[in-house]
Amino acid sequence: MIGRLWHGWTKRENGDRYEEFVRSEVLPSYYKIPGYKGAYFFRQEGQDETEFVALTFFENMQAVRRFAGDDYEAAVVPPEARKLLSRFDQKSRHYELVGSW
Repeated sequence: MIGRLWHGWTKRENGDRYEEFVRSEVLPSYYKIPGYKGAYFFRQEGQDETEFVALTFFENMQAVRRFAGDDYEAAVVPPEARKLLSRFDQKSRHYELVGSW
């Protein structure tokens, strides 16, 4: 199992709209990707902006590549999300799951 970690930030006034877009459009679309295993989506309010963290799970690196393409570390950010984000990680980090307690 591979965990893919990514961060994005919105202006505070865009936080709710971005969260709703991810919940209703982005994450449901991932279930069409063979090898996608689910996600955790975190939110933290800051003084001036809202931080979001996505931890998505894939069966293996082949599934990650089906999701992200050959440049599998590149962020996958739909155009509508880019309109709401003020900044985001250009690269995602990948971790192999070695245990769960």
